Amino acid sequence: MALIINDLCITCDLCLAACPNKAISAGEDIFTIDPDLCTECVGHHAVSQCVKVCPVRAIDPDPAHRESREALQAKYEQLKARKAA
Repeated sequence: MALIINDLCITCDLCLAACPNKAISAGEDIFTIDPDLCTECVGHHAVSQCVKVCPVRAIDPDPAHRESREALQAKYEQLKARKAA
């Protein structure tokens, strides 16, 4: 499933640079994650980099975007193909 940034976010922007898919952007008050771009770092890293670097644990699984590891891998492959085109 994609990830979501909760209201504990302190807008430190560490997650922004850590995201290999550029799925994170500045929102109105906190950073946001685009579920169409978030693969939880599947295809890039063993663990989600935004979760790893977040100093306040403000990143959770997004219950509105449940995806299996296989679905995340397929999304990664699609994103990779789109970048190559």
